[in-house]
Amino acid sequence: MKYDVIVVGAGIVGLASAFKILEKNPRLKLLIIEKENQISKHQSGNNSGVIHSGIYYKPKSLKAINCINGYKLLVKFAEENDIKFEICGKIIVATSEQQIPDMLKLYNSGIENGLNGIKIMRTEELKEIEPYVNAVQGIFVPQTGIINYSQVSEKYLEKIKQWDGEIVFNSTVINIKEKTDECEIITEDNHFQSKYVLTCGGLYSDYLAKMTNPEIDIRIIPFRGEYYKIKEEKKHLIRNLIYPVPDPNFPFLGVHFTRMIDGKVEAGPNAVLAFKLEGYRKIDINLIEFFQTITWPGFISVVKKYWKTGIGEFYRSFSKKAFVKELQKMIPEIQESDLEQGGAGVRAQACSKKGGLIDDFYFVESKRLLHVCNAPSPAATSSLSIGDYVANRILNKFN
Repeated sequence: MKYDVIVVGAGIVGLASAFKILEKNPRLKLLIIEKENQISKHQSGNNSGVIHSGIYYKPKSLKAINCINGYKLLVKFAEENDIKFEICGKIIVATSEQQIPDMLKLYNSGIENGLNGIKIMRTEELKEIEPYVNAVQGIFVPQTGIINYSQVSEKYLEKIKQWDGEIVFNSTVINIKEKTDECEIITEDNHFQSKYVLTCGGLYSDYLAKMTNPEIDIRIIPFRGEYYKIKEEKKHLIRNLIYPVPDPNFPFLGVHFTRMIDGKVEAGPNAVLAFKLEGYRKIDINLIEFFQTITWPGFISVVKKYWKTGIGEFYRSFSKKAFVKELQKMIPEIQESDLEQGGAGVRAQACSKKGGLIDDFYFVESKRLLHVCNAPSPAATSSLSIGDYVANRILNKFN
């Protein structure tokens, strides 16, 4: 049970990292440990499949750098491996004059991040792209695309196995011990030794990091995102992707319309606090996990800052009428009867002890361990770039 590298977590970031490690050094003995019975069961398999352009992210941040680099790597990987994708572009729309200053800030951020071809458009131009949209101005982003990230993850695993990488399922890590010359990984029914360990635990990333860094000052706060499906007869209202100008007072993008690679159209997601780390339904609750969330000092500060917006998100979660009203700001013709209940995902959002929702990718590293502690959207788009970074850090240790 001795390995050169063990990766904990078979989401898209863990798989991309394992793929990149073996691509750079196929002689390494690598193992992936996954607590579920399949890969990409949580964040990676429950998103809307958008290939993000990088327009939203602070210039020179890890999100911006890895999203733009990851975008190029992902498109190349999909082309080389016959994974269906489409670069269809999207529009970000200001539905009132008051939103235009924030829209212009977003446009300038995109320019600074090197997005060629993004364009500010008037109402008439926007309607040529999306005939049913309501907007006073908007931004056209040609780089945005759609893909199925579960298929991408499956291809990563296929490549890993071709290099004799191994994976074990239904194996929950209960402890990690960092020693002088190796790490010991303890699961519920086994022990493994490895020269180096990478953890990509998603919703449990802080839990894994605390095994070797007990004083780590972050906590994962779970935010559920709920979707509706647009009925077949009303799919013509949305051609591709329509996003609102994000609320600067809330760290999420707002409900939007997304045409998916299988032809379906989704509306959403919202962003509501989940009462359980893997709480995909409104009734899901884990009292211990919920207590740990609401007593975290940083979360209390977040509530004080975002409580008004948070209440609105909860209201839209329980009121389809309110959800539709938000969508009608962009597509006035959409009606309650046009929407069917869709799925949900849970976003793992790291929150610092001082009260900030960490707005960038966040890693914690020691001599023989690297913990990926915050990798929300656009981590799927960025997966190969993150994998490159992680692989280089690990291979430098071996050198």
